Amino acid sequence: MEQKEFGLHDIVEMKKPHPCGINRWKVIRLGMDIRIKCEGCDHSVMIPRKEFTRKIKKILVKHAE
Repeated sequence: MEQKEFGLHDIVEMKKPHPCGINRWKVIRLGMDIRIKCEGCDHSVMIPRKEFTRKIKKILVKHAE
């Protein structure tokens, strides 16, 4: 399985959609834990990096540096 390279402010798609129905998340914090914010309802969730890399499906928009 390939290693997904994600960065701050990238828009990602997770394997399961948020209860609001949107499956687009913005990465707003990186570290041992990763905070992502739902693009639909602005709800934010902090999850461990290992769990995040397991649950991410693909990177939709790469943030230009």
